[in-house]
Amino acid sequence: MSAGNIVELPREAAHHAIRVLRLEPGAPLILFNGKGGEFQGVIERIGKNGSAALIEKYVDIERESPLEIRVAQAACASDKIDWIVQKGVELGVSNIQILTTKLSVIKLSGERAEKRVRHWQQVAVSACEQCGRNRVPQVAPLTSFSCWVGAQINERKHSTVNTSADLRFMLSPCAKKGLRDFSGSSPISSITLLVGPEGGFTPDEGAAAMAAGFVPLGLGPRIFRAETAALAAVSAIQALWGDY
Repeated sequence: MSAGNIVELPREAAHHAIRVLRLEPGAPLILFNGKGGEFQGVIERIGKNGSAALIEKYVDIERESPLEIRVAQAACASDKIDWIVQKGVELGVSNIQILTTKLSVIKLSGERAEKRVRHWQQVAVSACEQCGRNRVPQVAPLTSFSCWVGAQINERKHSTVNTSADLRFMLSPCAKKGLRDFSGSSPISSITLLVGPEGGFTPDEGAAAMAAGFVPLGLGPRIFRAETAALAAVSAIQALWGDY
């Protein structure tokens, strides 16, 4: 996209602009392509066969957190994952990985799993539209906990990145340490947050995660629901090391 171009609006974006916001031809709007920056323009055309916008100006603006936050969330009820993806994007999460664990209440595979991941990616896009982010976080393909943690061990083994700047936390109600115990850690460039399902991780899964460098992390004396834990942790992490 560049100034002077007329671009067709994607179906979802056109529906939101026209049916929800009730915009008409000539109305200003902001577009983004998910790669950074945004484009100011106006609605050029509204019709049954599609709607289009005229690009007037490119604005080089970033709204990403300086801290890379990756969330690996064990599969839970689908509506809860929708909530985690939506709010995680608003809070600044840069990557979301859904994992199948031994105690996950839902089991997805094949075409059904692919369909859900596409749905979650669209939830991420819609959340970006709402909160003004112009880089769309990736919702990675669904994978098993064992495959994912194996990749984490391999990544840790061959990484040239300073591991002291790359924290890995596994949320656990039994953890002895909370975020304040790590508040002196500086500088921090990235954090990976591992969150279990409603029934938590099994002892074997917990041991495997720690072998991959994940440190058990507590969020106070109260036990959170699966959909609350990640979002509470991300908010606190952003306050400590991010852009809050």
